[in-house]
Parts: sequence; structure tokens; C-alpha cells
Amino acid sequence: MNFFVFKFGGTSVGTALRIKELVKLTTDPLPKVVVLSAMSGTTNALIGICESLYRKEQEQAVTKIADLLSVYEKVVAELYETEEGRLRGKELLTHHFQYLQAFTQDLFTSNEEKAILAQGELLSTALFHFYLTEKKIPSVLLPALNFMRMDAKEEPDMTYIEKYLKAEMANSAEARLFITQGYICRNAFGEIDNLKRGGSDYSASIIGAALQSPEIQIWTDIDGMHNNDPRIVSNTHPVSKLSFDEAAELAYFGAKILHPTCILPAQKKNIPVRLKNTMQPDAEGTLIDHIDSRDGVKAIAAKDGITAISIKSARMLLAYGFLRAVFEIFERHKTPIDMITTSEVAVSVTIDSAKHLPQILSELEQIAQVEVDREQTIICIVGHLPKETAGFACQVMQALKSIPLRMVSYGGSANNISVLVSSKHKNEALLALNKGLFPTY
Repeated sequence: MNFFVFKFGGTSVGTALRIKELVKLTTDPLPKVVVLSAMSGTTNALIGICESLYRKEQEQAVTKIADLLSVYEKVVAELYETEEGRLRGKELLTHHFQYLQAFTQDLFTSNEEKAILAQGELLSTALFHFYLTEKKIPSVLLPALNFMRMDAKEEPDMTYIEKYLKAEMANSAEARLFITQGYICRNAFGEIDNLKRGGSDYSASIIGAALQSPEIQIWTDIDGMHNNDPRIVSNTHPVSKLSFDEAAELAYFGAKILHPTCILPAQKKNIPVRLKNTMQPDAEGTLIDHIDSRDGVKAIAAKDGITAISIKSARMLLAYGFLRAVFEIFERHKTPIDMITTSEVAVSVTIDSAKHLPQILSELEQIAQVEVDREQTIICIVGHLPKETAGFACQVMQALKSIPLRMVSYGGSANNISVLVSSKHKNEALLALNKGLFPTY
């Protein structure tokens, strides 16, 4: 059988009612693997528990665990309709929350943190599977920790994943509906780990690639990837089709509907990814595929929390090896660069993580004069923008003629024009771009 992969995020399993609604979307005859995130709010709550344990505030951790348990007890009471179902749900909670309580009794390390963070997905998948069982709908719970594994470079071990995923599914050869966890995995040492924030999208894409699925569907609470930020711009619309490269640019530069890592496994296997809305399941959504994209701007995304660093050295900039020395500083501190522009006497770069900024600046100041601008925003204009076609950069600059621009990047790819603005100008810039680039909406 060719299994489709359906991924549902935290809001889609955020309440008993939403879990019940999933039945309509997952129990048609289409063979599928359903990937679930933790219930909305759970991962943040588990992080809070871990923070208390790191600070050795055991009583506070116990209180936070009890508060989270009460949320789940309410869900169990509302979700199941039979005494048998409610009893099974309560036994599930007892098992997982006693496990959490055990961490308040002993030394707490980063390995234990990963085990705690895994509980959200383990709970949501079991609750949904038990509900399907209560409704007499056949399904199989597929433990992600039995097949989802990352290698020593923290990349998916696709050979391992494909082998053990197919072996797990072969144990239930007649099944047409499998339920599994997003986000969680094992590392190269076999320890419980995770795919970081947004990792459930990544899980779905990896599983789809391993199974050579006909399609991967990412279900959220918005009807596809919009052409601008609907929280700021009122007249946005979903983009019906995007190429993999266009979608990857938008996801990386701030489109919240899709995690940036989700694209690559599907793209490598040429598997379409469809973005759908659980609240409006009949809406078209967005299809991401190897499409021949028409020329022009498709969408705009913004990425906040950016730091810009100007590195000036009239004596050394043009000297052989200077740029290498600059980039090696960022590499040593494992800090990726988003944008880069150069002139005869300076190079400017942006980073989205200031974790190692003091150390980076200390090393840069040994070879150059350095200026730092914080609270910046990258605005990324995405589409099919071939460099040999005139006018795209002009359209963007004209729309932003009243906005001070800190940096401009164009020509690095055929899919992206990026500008850097102070975050205080972000909303104004998004509205101006929407008016200038999408005048008919």
C-alpha cells in the first residue's frame, strides 16, 4: 500500500473536541500514517518543569506537574464516552505523570530533559489511539522511538529509519491507519532526543520520504501559506502553489505555518507537500511541489530577532584571507549567517542567534572595527525572480521608498530578495510591500 502522511499540530489536538474532530480527517479509506504533535501548551509546560528541576526547585516542579496533570484529566473526562475509555485514559495519565514525578527525586541532566519533553507526543498519540479504539475504528500505535533516529551529525539516518519503520508497519500488515509521534527521536547513541522546535513537520517529511508517500499533508489552523503575515496585513490570501525552493525560503524567513527543515526530505524524494486547515478542511490550501513556477513575487515573510554586525577594516578587507578569518569566527561559535553584503571597506552580516555574540564580537574586534545593530527584522520577498528579468528589485525598492533599509540582498538565488529593517519599521514595511506588490488584493 502507498501510505499518505498526515501531520497535525498542537492546536489540532489541543482539546477533547479537537481530538474528536480529527476522526473526520483521518478515517477515510485512504491508507495513512498520522503524525501528531503534543497538545498545545504541553511542550512549554514540560520546559517549565525542566527549568525548575535544573534550578533544583523540586516543590515548584511538583506543582507544575500537578497543574499539567489537571489539564489532561479534564481532556480525558471530556474525550471518552464510556467508563472503560475513561479508565484507560486515567491509567495512561497515571503512568506518564508518575514517570514525570520520578525526576523530582534524583539528579537532573540534559538527558533526562529530553525524556521529559518526549512525554507530550507520547500522550497525544495514545489519547487519540484510545479514542479511535473506543469508537471501534481500527488503528495501530506506531512508536517513533522504535524507528526515528538521527546520526552523529544530527541528520536523519534514512537507511535506519526506512528499515525499522517498514519493519514496525509490517507487524500490522493489514492496517490502513497508523498513529505515530512527531518531534521525538533517538540520537546516534540510542538515547531519547528530539528534532527541536517545529520538529513534527520534520518527522512527517522524513516518514513520507522513507515510505515514498504519494503526498505529505501538514494540517494546521490556517488555510495554507499566505502571501503576507495575516496578523499584520488584513487582505492576505493563501498561495495555491509554490515550488520547493520558494517554500523553503518562506519557511526559513518567518512563515510560521511550516518548519524550515520540513522541505528537504520531501524535496529529495520529489514528494508533494500540501498545507491544509483543520478548521476549513475543504479549503484548497497550498501545494508545494517541483512546479514550473511563473515569474513574479508570490509571498512575503518576516524574521524578527535579527542582529546586524558591520565589520570594517580598510587595511585588511581586500587582503587575502580576511573574509575567511571573519567566517571562521562564526563557524567556531556555531552561529549561522542569514544575510551578507560587502563594500570596498566593510562587510555586514546578520545572525538570528545572539547566544555567542559576546565571544564573536571579542574575536572580530581583534581584526576589525565592529558595529552592532540589534532589534532588526529580515523581510524576505519570495517568488520566481530570475536575474536576467528586469524589474523585480525595482518593484521592491519602489514599494519601500519611505522605509530606511539597513541591508539589501539580491542575486544569491532566483527566489529571494531580502531587506533588513529596524524592527520598529516592520509592520509599515509589510503593509507597503503588500500595497506595492499585490495591488489587486
